[in-house]
Amino acid sequence: MDRQILPPKKPLHPWNTNKNELLSRNSSKIPQASELRGKPATEAHLFILKTRSMLYAVSIPKPCLSYPKTTFHSQNPQNLKRGGLRVSATLPKSDGVKVEYTPWLIVGLGNPGNKYHGTRHNVGFEMIERISQEERIVMNTIQSKALVGIGSIGEVPVLLAKPQGYMNFSGESVGPLAAYYQVPLRHILLIYDEMSLPNGVLRLQPKGGHGYHNGVKSVMEHLDGRREFPRFCIGIGNPPGTMDMKAFLLQKFSDAEQKEIDGALAQGVDAVRSLVLNGFNDRITRFNLGQKYKYNKV
Repeated sequence: MDRQILPPKKPLHPWNTNKNELLSRNSSKIPQASELRGKPATEAHLFILKTRSMLYAVSIPKPCLSYPKTTFHSQNPQNLKRGGLRVSATLPKSDGVKVEYTPWLIVGLGNPGNKYHGTRHNVGFEMIERISQEERIVMNTIQSKALVGIGSIGEVPVLLAKPQGYMNFSGESVGPLAAYYQVPLRHILLIYDEMSLPNGVLRLQPKGGHGYHNGVKSVMEHLDGRREFPRFCIGIGNPPGTMDMKAFLLQKFSDAEQKEIDGALAQGVDAVRSLVLNGFNDRITRFNLGQKYKYNKV
């Protein structure tokens, strides 16, 4: 008989879950890893505990986020660096091993509404939508003025967000979300358009300034002026000739440009997955180098 995953008796938040409580409720029917492989993250968030030669998995239901009654915004940068919100599971003392995952807040910048869909200034939204599709993370909840979705990349919990207060006020969503969930600065990934890069060229950075990007500037202001958070820049090129910059940003891509952007988004999903699972390592360095010479081979 196939084993089934039984839901807990009451809703539990995946980022603040008592492992012993989960184990006691699911001890009678603990699924094998092979049974869980390929299941969408929206069906069950899996916390994997490895002990000696056996692999156990504990399941909890898809959580539902709601707008907090009181939005907490830390004025102390240290609160954002601590990373107090974690998914952890302590194994038996004989093993002496503690598995701990720090969640990621992945934010795409853009403007809400059909009017701006497909414009250059909204490629951050497009990347979030692509990640949502590939990782099967449903985005259907409003929290802190942002459309959000909660899920995981591998075993790492992630919160995807698209601020709905327009580009220049993006920080009004990012700041409260980061503070409410106590996501450390190093795990806040900001995705946005970048005119200094050719169309379709990508760049991952561990930190940086706002580069006169009003959306990034707003985010920094709501993170107490801190700049030590990763950013994923998507090149959109410069305005041709004397074209007004605002008109250029709010213009839709040409067919040729959109084809380049579509290819970049596919590469971007893989890069984000690598960053979340492995951090800024040699693979990210090679990715950036490959993007640098994407259209100028040497």
